[in-house]
Amino acid sequence: MSKAILELIGLKRSFGEDRTRIDVLTGLDFALQPGEIVGLVGPSGSGKSTLLHITGLLEQADQGKVLIDGQDCFSLTDKERTRIRRFRIGFVYQFHHLLPEFTAIENILIPQRLAGTARDEARDRAKDLLDRMGLADRGTHLPSELSGGEQQRVAFARAMANRPAIMLADEPTGNLDPQTSDKVFAELLRLAREEGLAALIATHNHELARRMDRVVTLDGGKLRTV
Repeated sequence: MSKAILELIGLKRSFGEDRTRIDVLTGLDFALQPGEIVGLVGPSGSGKSTLLHITGLLEQADQGKVLIDGQDCFSLTDKERTRIRRFRIGFVYQFHHLLPEFTAIENILIPQRLAGTARDEARDRAKDLLDRMGLADRGTHLPSELSGGEQQRVAFARAMANRPAIMLADEPTGNLDPQTSDKVFAELLRLAREEGLAALIATHNHELARRMDRVVTLDGGKLRTV
C-alpha cells in the first residue's frame, strides 16, 4: 500500500468543562490513501463536522496530530497551514456558500486568482470544471439563478479549482431532495475520481456511502470500519 496522504493520530477534542464537558474525539486514528474515497457516517452530534474541521486545519485538536504528506500540520505556523488549505485541501459544505454577487465561473476563478494563477489559465480551468459538471451553459449565471443541485455542483468545482490532493465534504448533498442528491453525488464521485483526489465525505445516507471505496463510522469519539 502506498504512503498515506492523510494521517490522523490520537486526535482528542472536547467542549465545555467539568460537568458540562463533552468528549467528541477520544484518541481517533485514521489514514487516507492517495486516490481513496472514504464515506464518513455517524449519528447527528457524533462529531463528524468537528473531525472534518480539524482535518481541514480549520480548528485545532486538544491533542494529536494531522499529517498531510507526512508533515505534522499543527507544528506549522498559521501562514503555512493557510497555504496547505489553499493548495492541498478542497472543502465542500452542506450549503454551497457561493458568493452571491459573482457568477458561477467567477466563483471558481476567485480561489485560483488568490492562489496566484494567471487569469486566462484560471478561466480555462473554471470553464473545464463547469463543462465536466454539466454546467457549461450556466457559467454566466448568478447563484440565485441556479437550482440547488446546480449551486452545489458549482461548489464542487470551486473546491477542486486549485487541484487539491484531498477533498473533505460535510454532508454535501444534505440540502437536496433525494433524486437531485443522487444525481449530484454521482457527479461529485465521478469528478473526484477523474481528478485523482483522496476524499473523506460525511453523509447520513448509507446508500450513498456504500458507493465509496470504504465506509467508517464515528462512534464514541473513534472511527471504526463498517
